[in-house]
Amino acid sequence: MFEFLSHLQTHGNIHVINYYSLLQSVVVAVLSASLWRLLFHRRKLQGVTHLGQLRGPRSQSWLKGNYSQLFNLKRGWEFHRYLADEYGPTVQVKGFLGRKQLYTFDPKAMHHILVKNLRSGALLLGKGLLNTTGEHHRKQRKMLNPVFSIAHMRSMSECLNFLRDALLHRVQNGPQEIDLLEWMARTALELIGQSGFGYSFDDMMDDVPKHKYSTVIKDLVPALSQLGFARTYLLPLSVKVLPTNVRTFIMNITPWRTLHDVRDMVNYMHELSVEIYEEKKRAFEEGDEAVVRQIGKGKDLLSIMMKENMKAHHEDKLEEAEIIAQSAMSRILHLLALHPEVQDKLRQEIIAAQKERQGGQLSYDELVGLPYLDAVCRETLRLSTEDALIPLSRPMRGADGTEVTELFLPKATTVVISILNANRNPELWGPDALEWKPERWLSPLPESVVNSKMPGVYSHLMTFSGGKSLANMVLEVVIAMLVENFKFSSSPNKEIFWQMTGITSPVVCGNSRHPCLPLMVELTNGT
Repeated sequence: MFEFLSHLQTHGNIHVINYYSLLQSVVVAVLSASLWRLLFHRRKLQGVTHLGQLRGPRSQSWLKGNYSQLFNLKRGWEFHRYLADEYGPTVQVKGFLGRKQLYTFDPKAMHHILVKNLRSGALLLGKGLLNTTGEHHRKQRKMLNPVFSIAHMRSMSECLNFLRDALLHRVQNGPQEIDLLEWMARTALELIGQSGFGYSFDDMMDDVPKHKYSTVIKDLVPALSQLGFARTYLLPLSVKVLPTNVRTFIMNITPWRTLHDVRDMVNYMHELSVEIYEEKKRAFEEGDEAVVRQIGKGKDLLSIMMKENMKAHHEDKLEEAEIIAQSAMSRILHLLALHPEVQDKLRQEIIAAQKERQGGQLSYDELVGLPYLDAVCRETLRLSTEDALIPLSRPMRGADGTEVTELFLPKATTVVISILNANRNPELWGPDALEWKPERWLSPLPESVVNSKMPGVYSHLMTFSGGKSLANMVLEVVIAMLVENFKFSSSPNKEIFWQMTGITSPVVCGNSRHPCLPLMVELTNGT
């Protein structure tokens, strides 16, 4: 193999069939290894795993198992509700070639899986904060503690002036239909850019963002979903058995446009990350004055991480690659448009708080202290590799009628965490679990929720899985600014449906190809 690659570098006129002969051989080998591993693992699990004791739905396809039902764009929501109603919080579902997988929203099981046994890869984005665990994650979070302080989060609200001015300009002459999904995505990217990296992607002056990164980050997830089987089964195995240069060579000569698109997008994101990192590195070398002149003035996440890494003891230092690697707002706006009484009540709370300050701007602490604003955000988020012994919070009835209290999961078992059902479980949240009721957060939560030991770090919710997200820190600031200045309502004759994609996205019914959230936007009386 390596002799052949070396020959390619020195002799450019090799017949094209050699490329595809090599490609065919490698693909056949990797695919065969994948199938053998899956089939062997399947036979092995039948003798030892307790997954076989769980009840579950019949497999819809011998090849894809239940995946077409679990991730169906339109009917996926119904299937997840069916699993919860018919089988309870712990279910056996089938993956590729009938491989048994665990589907769960059991609080105790999720805590054990997400907090104690979480293992995630970094094939696409490197060893960043969001895809490391254990000691690596501890070192990264130790350096980032200053970033998650309230004082630092106050400075992020300055980015919202871009969004406010852009919308004011577009609706100053009367109500206009605006795609809020696009503007929320642009706002989120700019907030992350300025507070996270001290870098501006978008001044939001134009209808279409100018920076290439805005387009790349928008197209990446849909492109990844099209890789399907190759990303899920072939890529992890190829990483184990093939060196990087061989994988790159195979990828480059494979006639698959989507694969090349993903390659180009990931390479661009990496190159831009390195460029930003090197620019900050030069500023640190030049001194404090150069750092202060940059966007963020040295208080962004990346600058703090680099500064703390310089001071860290040798055992706590991070590699440069780890430092470089670093649609809830749309959902809230849609719900507010559907519930104008909630929108009015929220606006009145904000206006009343401002009157107490004689019309002055609310501070960050005062803003996040508004109870109804907090309730609206929480309620939307609620609706928005080792062998392991997994305990269950309550016994389940097995397929043979026996009682199951814990599950043995061999390494490499796939686990599907149902965030949807975890946040809407009537056993925890009560009989009105499926209703959007911000008022539920203005009274003490049910003891069933408080005592559930749900691993979500924000308000017993699984919306951000078992970790902490910058999104929940700025969500209330963004929504408060928008509701204070603008009124939102549904567009005539346009019904919005939220698709079950990798990142849940809204579409206009009848046109599922283009995610969008068209809402009517107008100025409030006080603007």
